[in-house]
Amino acid sequence: MGTLRSLPDGAGCTPHCARLCTESGLAAVLAADKALLHWRAQSRLGDTGLAEHAVQETLLRAWRACATYDPARGSVRTWLLTIERNILTDIARFRAARPGDASWDEITELAEWRCARPDFTESLADGLLVDELLAQLPPPQRDAVVQVILRDRAYQDVAADLGVPVGTVKTRVHYALRSLRRLPISA
Repeated sequence: MGTLRSLPDGAGCTPHCARLCTESGLAAVLAADKALLHWRAQSRLGDTGLAEHAVQETLLRAWRACATYDPARGSVRTWLLTIERNILTDIARFRAARPGDASWDEITELAEWRCARPDFTESLADGLLVDELLAQLPPPQRDAVVQVILRDRAYQDVAADLGVPVGTVKTRVHYALRSLRRLPISA
């Protein structure tokens, strides 16, 4: 936990912050709650290393959001346990989706993606716009773009499936993207 830089006591705190932004506040939380956080993560995850990462992520998120803590909603411990619960849920979901393949970097990346993800209506509108734009392409170009760009397939695999040379697939994607850049967007 030596990577968090705390402020001298009282500097930069808001009247109701969790005091994790101070050296004494961070030390107090580590002394009082780190063992509980680690035990809870270990019992839920069954992996000591992953549990330690979950505790560190919990403290990092709490440290970043220190000023947003609201004492009217509960104690600092309750707030930390809520943050940890969210992290453990993210990890459990990721591990269920990709069993045996859950490195901490991938879990962190997934959690960041989930937090930054727009709501479904924006995704739906974007999808409709993409469909509208793709419909304006000739079928060979549209198929190449869908396979290579949207489905993230290798040019070689797409070429083999379509029975054409790799260069042909690359050319179709190139001209399709060039055409798409020129199309007016009616959003």
